[in-house]
Amino acid sequence: MKSKIPDILIFSRLIIGFVIVYLSFIKVENYQTIAVVLLSIGLLTDIFDGIIARYLDVSTQKLRRLDSSVDQIFFISVGEATYIQCPVFFETNVYKISILAGAEALIYVVSFLKFRKEVATHSIGAKIWALLLFGTLVQVILECRSVVLFNLCFWVGLLTRAEIIAILLLLKTWTNDVPSVFHSIQLRKGKTIKKSKIFNS
Repeated sequence: MKSKIPDILIFSRLIIGFVIVYLSFIKVENYQTIAVVLLSIGLLTDIFDGIIARYLDVSTQKLRRLDSSVDQIFFISVGEATYIQCPVFFETNVYKISILAGAEALIYVVSFLKFRKEVATHSIGAKIWALLLFGTLVQVILECRSVVLFNLCFWVGLLTRAEIIAILLLLKTWTNDVPSVFHSIQLRKGKTIKKSKIFNS
């Protein structure tokens, strides 16, 4: 049963994303507070699913690929829910949001073209960006605006998407949990890379 905990955490994040969309759509009372709490729980499941999987020694490629796919659906769901509540923010920043979404889509295109698999690099930069995205979404949910934090999220997002593309282009074979470009170069040379039990499998 313990071995199923990572799967439960991953699928719970999927459910949380859909619940946030539904609550936004029906305009439930105290939506902002509820959404931030659920978003925070979703982030915690994202942090601990991998840690627990590595601790239980059940961190497989299949699980890491599932984790990445659910992450995408989760944040898209939260973004959609936030758009329902704060459309003006999205209209004001439509170009930057579109560029960021395009950059995110591009890494999947590159991965599918080269490896016929989705992205699951789980780089350190991507983890940092996820935290910035979380903070930006919380601010927009609560205030329907974000300037400094959103701009930081935008530029860090582009830089980390570029790094992930570089990692994919450098890898000879599909590999999950590649912390950085440096590590992808080491893998390309046939070397074994050292990974953290906390941050990488």
